[in-house]
Amino acid sequence: MKKYLIIFDFDGVIADSFAAAVLANKRICPRMTPDDYRRRFEENINDWEAAGYGCSEECQHDIDFFDEYIPLMKTQVVVFPGIADVIKELAGSYQLAIISSTLSEPISEFIERNELASFFPDILGNDVHQDKAEKMQMLFAKYGNQPVECVLITDTLGDMKEAARAGVGVIAAAWGFSRKDALLRGRPFRLVEQPAELLGAIADYFRR
Repeated sequence: MKKYLIIFDFDGVIADSFAAAVLANKRICPRMTPDDYRRRFEENINDWEAAGYGCSEECQHDIDFFDEYIPLMKTQVVVFPGIADVIKELAGSYQLAIISSTLSEPISEFIERNELASFFPDILGNDVHQDKAEKMQMLFAKYGNQPVECVLITDTLGDMKEAARAGVGVIAAAWGFSRKDALLRGRPFRLVEQPAELLGAIADYFRR
């Protein structure tokens, strides 16, 4: 029997990774501030160089972000308090997946370390496709869901824009990378302050 599909963003929703990601990016763009980094997520993060937030003549564009970030991810990034329990409860009723702009393999290793691997049969990282709307289409094709039978849990305005292109509604997580004012510009179905609030918000979304 087909289940509703819940797609989780990874960084900023499951993984408390903002500080590590900022540190990795400052090795590329030393003058970048945390707010500069947040603004990069108002569009697809893969286009950050075109946006130019925090860029200067000191930026070293030959440095690969993931070469800097993945080691930090392994030592400094943890699961947000409360989100693991929510994931475990949702998995009993819904099909779960992760789409992310981080690479698939380190995400898989992270959720394995944190005993969440059994809940996510699908992890579509930046190596699968750089466009999250396209990755949503891949999941629709696999599971036979229509966009209205799916919701995205994310913490960035850029993801909301990609979800809109795919026809997918969004519940915004206020504990992640972006500030509330940016999230509200994306017109989410609901903005939630704590992971536990996702349970009611998701139930309400699919009852519409």
